[in-house]
Amino acid sequence: DQVKGVLTLQGDALCQADVNLKMPRSNQLLHFAFREDKQWKLQQIQDARNHVNQAIYLLMNRDVNYQFKTGSEVLKLMDAVMLQLSRARNRLTTPATLTLPEIASSGLTKMFTPALPPDILVNFYINLNKLCLTVYQLHVLQPSTSKNFKPAGGSVLHNPGATFEFGNQRYEVSHVHKVECVVPWLNDALVFFTVSLQLCQQLKDKISIFSSYWNYRPY
Repeated sequence: DQVKGVLTLQGDALCQADVNLKMPRSNQLLHFAFREDKQWKLQQIQDARNHVNQAIYLLMNRDVNYQFKTGSEVLKLMDAVMLQLSRARNRLTTPATLTLPEIASSGLTKMFTPALPPDILVNFYINLNKLCLTVYQLHVLQPSTSKNFKPAGGSVLHNPGATFEFGNQRYEVSHVHKVECVVPWLNDALVFFTVSLQLCQQLKDKISIFSSYWNYRPY
């Protein structure tokens, strides 16, 4: 009920965002949207794509008529390919841990019109097959209340009560709102990562069986 929005994701780019936020105390409705000339690149999807491209390069970087000479050569290639596929999948399943100052200084804060109020932070990230939007509401800590000030560390999601310092001012998170929605093609991508890793492992297992047979065959 507090946050509603429409997001448009094309590939690795959030090309539109339209967000309504109802302030809990005043019931005031805030509206902010991406500037028309702006897109926000999701680093997780970019990184996952780069790892997939590297896996494809490892597989294709040979002459068409190339023939593998040993089983260990195939195993070494499969290990390298599986490493890239695992890293690609992990980028989608493991969002980055960010500190609140890192979120506050992100270029994302300059994407919106009207500009975000100084007591609002937003963050977008991918978690498995979901696109997530987190909105943090802040209040300024007075100097008299910051005697035991302890800045929060990095986290995917910060909880109310987390404190941080930014621009010579100390803040505390008062409210956190998180909304998420399933992106079908991300779900497909995760399935394909799992299937491709299984196929690589099956090939490794078969090569290992034949290699052991070859090593121990009677002469």
